[in-house]
Amino acid sequence: MANIKDIAEHAGVSIATVSRTLREPHKVKPETAKKVMEAVDSLSYRTNMLASGLRTQRSDSVIVAVPDISNPFTSGFVQGIENIARENGIKVMLGITEGKQELLDRHYAMVAGKQADGMIILDTNIPGPVKHLDVQTSPTPVILACEYNSNAQLPRVRFDNIEAAALAADHIAKLGHTKVACVGGVASLQMSRDRQKGFRLGLRRQGIIINETLFVEGGYTLESGAKATKYLLSLDIPFTAILCENDEMAIGVIHTLAKAGIRVPEDVSVTGMDNLRYAEYANPGLTSVALPSSLVGEQAMRLMLDYYIDPASSVREVVLGHELVIRNSTAHIN
Repeated sequence: MANIKDIAEHAGVSIATVSRTLREPHKVKPETAKKVMEAVDSLSYRTNMLASGLRTQRSDSVIVAVPDISNPFTSGFVQGIENIARENGIKVMLGITEGKQELLDRHYAMVAGKQADGMIILDTNIPGPVKHLDVQTSPTPVILACEYNSNAQLPRVRFDNIEAAALAADHIAKLGHTKVACVGGVASLQMSRDRQKGFRLGLRRQGIIINETLFVEGGYTLESGAKATKYLLSLDIPFTAILCENDEMAIGVIHTLAKAGIRVPEDVSVTGMDNLRYAEYANPGLTSVALPSSLVGEQAMRLMLDYYIDPASSVREVVLGHELVIRNSTAHIN
């Protein structure tokens, strides 16, 4: 039985072009669409699609499972999904999991019950029924995003958090800082572990000796950044820079340092990650590694649409790029 990869090879185009032609032919050049549809007819793919039920019994809706909606990163992620879903006539239903497996499974039950066509997950948990399945054997499409489970054989969209964090650490080291602290996220999350690994990697690449006492856990919130900063100051161990695993904590760090009479960046340089909208408007403007959550959402929704067409040929992993955005919260050491 022909699949979408066979169609792409026969027509001399990419798998993405075939997928787009079958979903949105009006957005493809007429000559390209003609080649694709000729390949579809030649390989009897249209019949295969109908026979496999990929075009029938759909609700044209997806469930987006997130731990909460208070984090600006999450809102950008959901907006990205909505952007692509709206263009394709897909309804988006939001499911709040609070990080709990039972709530995630409850939302997935709606997918299994045909109330939704698939699920996009911004969480480390995976629905129980699909934990040991992969993209070709999963009964319904499940796309993992960012907070991925490294053991799951399901399609996923992510950043290279190790190299992204290493870029921030490299920047700090090149500014002459050798006494560097770190405010981490939540140790149970794969993303947090990767960013911690990246900070260490970047510092070691520059020959910086790491003081593990100055690496403390936060919680991805303003409050946890403030709390971690108070703890670092109580240690009475000198540091001239603080690497933060996200922008919210970094702004909490800057605020707390200011209250303690410590200037940023004159006394301590601070970096964040994610480059959220308000990073530019922080005081001072926050140096951050740009990891656009809206792009994660958009790409995750595109993977979902590709799965509708042909699960076996859909992309297994998409790794998005990152960029260091330098602002006024970092400076050469005095």
